[in-house]
Amino acid sequence: MAKPKQTKKDKVRAMLERADGATLDAICKATGWQAHSARAALSRFRKAGHTVERSTPSDGKGRARYRITASPAATE
Repeated sequence: MAKPKQTKKDKVRAMLERADGATLDAICKATGWQAHSARAALSRFRKAGHTVERSTPSDGKGRARYRITASPAATE
């Protein structure tokens, strides 16, 4: 049986659920989106009830990383 096609939204969610999260550049590269579209996707995850955490390196160098730290409770 064929595996269902993974959507870009699914790909971004998987990236954000990793322990180290993902940078905006990595999301753009993986999806082919421009930065404003990737930021809009992060906003949509927040509106859907996910807690998206943004962290920056303590030394001030490098890129901010985004990570889903909590997902909305499943409704029955």
